[in-house]
Amino acid sequence: MSSPVFLIGGGWDAVEVYEPFLRQTAAHAGGVPRIGCVVVDEGDGAEQFERYAGALRKAGPCAPVPLLVPLGGRFEPEGALDGVDGLLVCGGLTPAYQEAFAGCLDRLPRLLAEHGVPYAGFSAGAAVAARRAVVGGRLLDGVPVCPEDTAEDLAEIEVRAGLGLVPYAVDVHAAQWGTLARLVAAVGRGKVPYGVALDENTVVEVVGGGGRVTGLGRVHVVRPGRDADGDGIAVVRSYGAGEDFGL
Repeated sequence: MSSPVFLIGGGWDAVEVYEPFLRQTAAHAGGVPRIGCVVVDEGDGAEQFERYAGALRKAGPCAPVPLLVPLGGRFEPEGALDGVDGLLVCGGLTPAYQEAFAGCLDRLPRLLAEHGVPYAGFSAGAAVAARRAVVGGRLLDGVPVCPEDTAEDLAEIEVRAGLGLVPYAVDVHAAQWGTLARLVAAVGRGKVPYGVALDENTVVEVVGGGGRVTGLGRVHVVRPGRDADGDGIAVVRSYGAGEDFGL
């Protein structure tokens, strides 16, 4: 049995995207939940934690707990999960978050499930929840497919091992940063089998192999397909608040 999973596409304008996660954590706690907040510390980790803690408190009663990982360091889940009722993996440089979890890709999902601890991923935290994580890049075989500012310090689109909490790849800030095009390129080239791109201020509550959408934006599901000539293409369908999708 897996733990509840919530994917947040980034943004700071809609604190209600945290509410489904907080409801699950409160049910797990039987009261005010303690939320472990994983932040890869690039020098301003304490300030970044306070930003997330403020958003969580606005969304509902909770007690945020900082879990700072030095840049280049590794997250150790055994001690970190003691006494927390939910785990929020925050945003930042996505490759750095993948590196932080690289030593516990199997252990963390197992421990979350054993303890019934819900997982929420915000931006980078959503991307690394995937089995095959799109961690950045803006080029496909040298051809630009998304803006340079979205590349996460990588050139070619890069896919790495993720936590496997969801079976599909995840990209974020889709409408705001133009990253839907990166996911389309990754699916079309077969780098990932299929994927989901989330707009900012939008959350997916994972249900089975798909999800339920809430928030202000849309979720764009990218699947492989074939055109009339039999050539490989990527097929995109978008979903709004209140809609479910399957994969």
